[in-house]
Amino acid sequence: FSDRVNHPEAFKEIITNDAKMKSIFQYIEVISSSPEPVLITGETGVGKELIAKVIHELSNRNGDFVAVNVAGVDDNIFSDTLFGHEKGAFTDAVRARAGMIQTASGGTLFLDEIGDLSIASQVKLLRLLQENEYFPLGSDIAKYTDARVILATNSNLKFLSKSGRFRKDLYHRICVHRVHVPPLRERLDDIPLLVEHFLHEAAETLKKKKPIVPGELFSLLETYRFPGNIRELRAMVLEAVSSAKSQMLSLKPFKEAIGYHDGSGMEPLDLERFRGDP
Repeated sequence: FSDRVNHPEAFKEIITNDAKMKSIFQYIEVISSSPEPVLITGETGVGKELIAKVIHELSNRNGDFVAVNVAGVDDNIFSDTLFGHEKGAFTDAVRARAGMIQTASGGTLFLDEIGDLSIASQVKLLRLLQENEYFPLGSDIAKYTDARVILATNSNLKFLSKSGRFRKDLYHRICVHRVHVPPLRERLDDIPLLVEHFLHEAAETLKKKKPIVPGELFSLLETYRFPGNIRELRAMVLEAVSSAKSQMLSLKPFKEAIGYHDGSGMEPLDLERFRGDP
């Protein structure tokens, strides 16, 4: 797609030949230099953090890309993690500590799973986005930040805002630039490309010769909905390569993983064994 985007090298980590993804790449190039927040939506495992990293790379910001997953954190942890604290702010605060927003100074702060934030944390995030300032715990003096903020969620924030679980003013503030990453089941033509990529990765990691793919594999995978998306496909391939006893890749690990979700009672594939969002 080098004729479609100006900086194809920035997208080299995203394995795709899908028309929707190419449109996303074009849009990313347009918004990358904007100082406004970006909201990336999509199911778990589609590669939202990879998209955020590309936006950061194209922005030509000199600072770091700092990723923070805020799923399940309460307001105190959120505030301490993002904004840091002053000495004596709480019992164990024996010295001052900078937050992630300061670490991202001059760069990009990526907040994942923002749909899980408490209302109190949402208020602080809104102030950060509106005023470019924040208060470390234990301080009443505002600090300025020039970090660009990118946010991601697998939740329907519009629905959450209507039900009162997500502030409407914050929702409208973060929707300046929106990127929706389609699920793998809507990108079936990408499956062979991804399998080939993960086969190379697995063979190199496990120091094995790359196995031969049976012809039935792709037709099998195309019937599956992939609730875990690309991360799940990667886990399947790594499991199949690690358990391979011959040069021909066995279909058994794939059938077992797919069969479990079809209600056959088979054991699920343990995705925690293969962490990492492609």
